[in-house]
Amino acid sequence: MFAAADGKSKATSMRKKLVILAAFLVATAALGGVGVAVWHGSTASGPAPAPAPPSVPVIAAKVVASDVPIYLRGVGTVIAYNNVVVRSQITGQITKINFRQGQTVHKGDLLAQIDPRPYQAQLDQATANRDRDQAQLAHAQANLGRYTPLLAKGFATQQLVDTQKAQVAQLEAMIKSDEAVIESARVNLAYTRLTAPIDGVTGIRQIDEGNVIHPTDPSGLVNITQIQPISLIFTLPETTLAQIQQEMAKGPVKVLAYSQDDKTKLDEGELLLIDNQIIQTTGTIRLRATFPNAKRALWPGELVNVRLLLRTQQNGLTVAAGAVQQGPNGPYIYVIADDQSVQIRPVTVGQISEGQALIESGLKPDETVVVDGQSRLQPGSHVKVLTGRAAEQADLQSAVEKAIP
Repeated sequence: MFAAADGKSKATSMRKKLVILAAFLVATAALGGVGVAVWHGSTASGPAPAPAPPSVPVIAAKVVASDVPIYLRGVGTVIAYNNVVVRSQITGQITKINFRQGQTVHKGDLLAQIDPRPYQAQLDQATANRDRDQAQLAHAQANLGRYTPLLAKGFATQQLVDTQKAQVAQLEAMIKSDEAVIESARVNLAYTRLTAPIDGVTGIRQIDEGNVIHPTDPSGLVNITQIQPISLIFTLPETTLAQIQQEMAKGPVKVLAYSQDDKTKLDEGELLLIDNQIIQTTGTIRLRATFPNAKRALWPGELVNVRLLLRTQQNGLTVAAGAVQQGPNGPYIYVIADDQSVQIRPVTVGQISEGQALIESGLKPDETVVVDGQSRLQPGSHVKVLTGRAAEQADLQSAVEKAIP
């Protein structure tokens, strides 16, 4: 009896376990279906799109239409209009120096005084000789005046009269000689004053006070250089000769002188002449320009950059020179479209002057171009144009990067 009851209880317990297991399997299957459905749902819409690349920060500028001067560029040397070595024409001791080295002097200014006493004595002696000969001439003329009437009356011979006439003529010649000696002595006395022959600036003094100066001294007393006005001799390619001649036929041609770093304008002058021969060894022509040099910025012997104004192009298109890039096919510029994307635009550059590039073809007025930041760009890139302080900082950083190799 007890065994039957125990078997019945085991059967009941087994049925309960089977029911729980079936319920568990059903729940597990349901959850698995949901997971599959969720997994299938997540893959049905595809992968998430990749984020767009960030905009490249750049500095930009507008294309400007304006009147642009067209220059021919060369290198030249400043030449003094006049350069004089002041030399003595007599020998004597310098008793006084009347100028400072580097001083501006004018024509006729006293530079130095040579001891005048020997030459004053020569002048006095020549004057005395003339006065003596004049007295003798007066006496001879008086005798001739007495002998001539006596000859007519027969109281004097013809020979006596002729001799007296010859003496008068001799004395007259001696007086002329005396006058020449006096003039020579006066000139020599004047030479004791060494004066400036031109307006200019004195150089380094070559002899000091108290020394004896000679006409044969190679360095003389001092060198005087005229620097106002001043001239400039420079060269240009011979291929520009026809253009320059055409402009000279129209009127004065302007020439600008700049420092060697091409940043500082020294003076503005006018083309004076074209040399009469072409230098065949270099294929260049020599030109000479004149400058007023009012500020004395040009100095004899100075090497300067020269710009000859050939013409002025009306409504020329200009951009900052930094916008022009060089590629295998020539120069190009990044142009910014309305959607802030950039495209490469080939251009023809006429000239680059004072940080501005003249564009002959490839751009239109008021287009926006990239001036700095091109190293991170490629066609189609989107850009963010920096302005104000951000642009200044970016420009400074770019300058530092370019300066550091």
